Amino acid sequence: MHFHKYEKIWLTFGLSMIVVFLTVLGIGAFAMGTAPPGHHQTQVDPEKVEQVAPFNNPGITKIGDNEYEAIMVGKIFSYLPSNMTVPVGATVHFSITSPDVVHGFQIVGTNVNAMVVPGEVNHISHKFTKPGTYLILCNEYCGTGHEFMSTTITVV
Repeated sequence: MHFHKYEKIWLTFGLSMIVVFLTVLGIGAFAMGTAPPGHHQTQVDPEKVEQVAPFNNPGITKIGDNEYEAIMVGKIFSYLPSNMTVPVGATVHFSITSPDVVHGFQIVGTNVNAMVVPGEVNHISHKFTKPGTYLILCNEYCGTGHEFMSTTITVV
């Protein structure tokens, strides 16, 4: 089989790039111990979410100087608690899970965006520096009433 000069150059270049890629990947994985993110999230039995602390009493509590913890449950077409209020400059640590299906957790106007998987507890923190009412939406389709799944956090 006869290869043209330019075909040989591109084949050599392509194969050498594959070799370089696999070498870098191998060094990272074996020599440096690099690995994909593991499963380090807290888990809760999805069938018992509403019976297990702290999700049996969802709400927002002050845990420090201008620091709050929001325990939330995303369940079919609603978030618990329904509305929350914090002062300007507050850092809110959200812990959220779901007992039923996959939901989304997005605070509109911020970079907070997470998937809420049944039985998995997501921990997200955000500092609210501007006053206003922030809408929290489900951005993962969760059923026929999905468009009604929202809550608010008011920053005063």
